[in-house]
Amino acid sequence: MDSEPVAIVTGSSRGIGAATAKLLARKGYRICVNYRSDEAAARAVVGELASSGAGAIAVQADVSQEDGVMRLFEAVDKELGPLTALVNNAGMLLPQMRVENMDASRINQILATNVTGAFLCCREAVKRMSTTHGGQGGSIVNVSSAAARTGSPGEYVDYAASKGAIDTLTRGLSLEVAAEGIRVNCVRPGFIYTDMHVDGGEPERVDRLADSIPMRRGGSPEEVAHAIAWLLSDEASYVNGTFIDVAGGR
Repeated sequence: MDSEPVAIVTGSSRGIGAATAKLLARKGYRICVNYRSDEAAARAVVGELASSGAGAIAVQADVSQEDGVMRLFEAVDKELGPLTALVNNAGMLLPQMRVENMDASRINQILATNVTGAFLCCREAVKRMSTTHGGQGGSIVNVSSAAARTGSPGEYVDYAASKGAIDTLTRGLSLEVAAEGIRVNCVRPGFIYTDMHVDGGEPERVDRLADSIPMRRGGSPEEVAHAIAWLLSDEASYVNGTFIDVAGGR
């Protein structure tokens, strides 16, 4: 049983995270569905995975909190076995706002979840996967955003900046642990149909901006999930420190 790959997908009660958890389960992974607050949604995902025969657990943890991250990884150690894969998907944005109107509380909230959380999860994954620590290696995929390239002016410059940090984390960590059996890569989704746009105050944002996308449509969570799954897989065994833009050419 422990020979099956084990994946933590942070923020996987909805959207890209949920789609990734379901796809990885179909590929034989045992899955930890991490969520911050929506227990019902997380348990629904776990129920769907279990009904298809996959081993899965739901673990509540706010990744912006160090004790939460520790508890998350310890639960996986105990209930699923040695960690094989980490998908740093948990992220947040807040209602659209110009930088001139942002206060420190908002900025720090974004950075704590989107940046500090990813760093903490990477730290715990490396401690478990690194051959230096007696691990068997593994793969990490960070979920950034095309916003890291565009800057999201007039809407979410704080979110975009946090994703720029994820790009740098990906590059630096990939070089740091490359000789220790760990690959670190990144996907940068563009305009994807997820509930995150509700959080930002504009549920129909993808439709509004569709004409600015070369492919003239938004993407699905499943399209992003397939890129993540490939980067985690042995098919990408010589891919490290790289980025896949899943953004319709934008």
